[in-house]
Amino acid sequence: MWNTTRIQVANPRHPAYSPLMRRRWILVVPVAVLVTALLAGIATWTRSGSMERDLTARSQAALFQAGLPTGDVRFDGRDATLSGFPPAQALQALEIVQHVEGVRAAKVNGDVIPVAPSSTTATTAPTTTTTTSPPPTTSTTAPPPTDKAGVQAEIDRMLTETPIAFEPDTAKLTPDGEQAARSIAVALAKAPAGFRYRVTGHVARGPGGESAALKLSRDRARAVARILTANGLTANRVTYRGLGDTRPATGGEEDRRVEITVV
Repeated sequence: MWNTTRIQVANPRHPAYSPLMRRRWILVVPVAVLVTALLAGIATWTRSGSMERDLTARSQAALFQAGLPTGDVRFDGRDATLSGFPPAQALQALEIVQHVEGVRAAKVNGDVIPVAPSSTTATTAPTTTTTTSPPPTTSTTAPPPTDKAGVQAEIDRMLTETPIAFEPDTAKLTPDGEQAARSIAVALAKAPAGFRYRVTGHVARGPGGESAALKLSRDRARAVARILTANGLTANRVTYRGLGDTRPATGGEEDRRVEITVV
C-alpha cells in the first residue's frame, strides 16, 4: 500500500486560526500605510529641497550679475528671504530676486533705504493724453540801428508809442513817463558811441506867462537828461533845453512833450 502524507492547510474560517490571523492583518495594514506616507514625504522633501537649491542658485547668479554679491538669499519653498545687504542696495536686491523665474514672494530682513526703481520694474503707468503743441516760433529781433537816421527813427517810434509824461504843472515824471525815459536810455546806450543827443522840453500856454512856461519846459528837459545819463549815457553826450510854449504842436496835449534829437 502506498504511504500517503497529508498536508493540512489552515482554513481561515477555522476557529483556531481566525483570531490570530486577524490580529496580524490588523497590524500589517497601518504599517503599510505609514510606509507609503513616509516614502511620499521623502519624495516631496527631496523635490522641495531641489527646488529651493535651484531658486537660490539662480537668485545668487542674478544678484552677482547686478553687482550685489554681498547678501544672503534663503528660500522656504518658493518664498525668498534676503539679508545682509547694505540698506541702500536692499530694495534693488529685492527687485532682482522677485523677477527670478519661479520665485513667488520675497522679503528683506534689515534696514532699507528707498532707491529709484530700475527700468525693468513692471509698473503700469497712468494713461495720459498728450497733445502735441506746435514748435515755438522764434522771433528774430532786428539789430539796433547804427546810422543817425535809423537811431532818430527808433527814438521817434518809442516816444510815439509811450510819451514821456509828467505830473501836471511840475517837472516830476509819472511812473509811466519815467519808465519810458529809461527804455529810451537803454536803446541809446546801444547806438554808436560818437552820437550825441539833445533833449528839448515843450509846454502849453498857461497863466504863468512866457517865463513860467520857459522854466517848466527847461526843468522837464533836465529831468529827462538826468535819467539818460543815469542809465548808460555819459554826461558829455547829452544836452538839454527848454522852449516853453513857443513851438506848439496841435494846441492840445501834444504841446506838453519832450523831444530827443540825435545831433
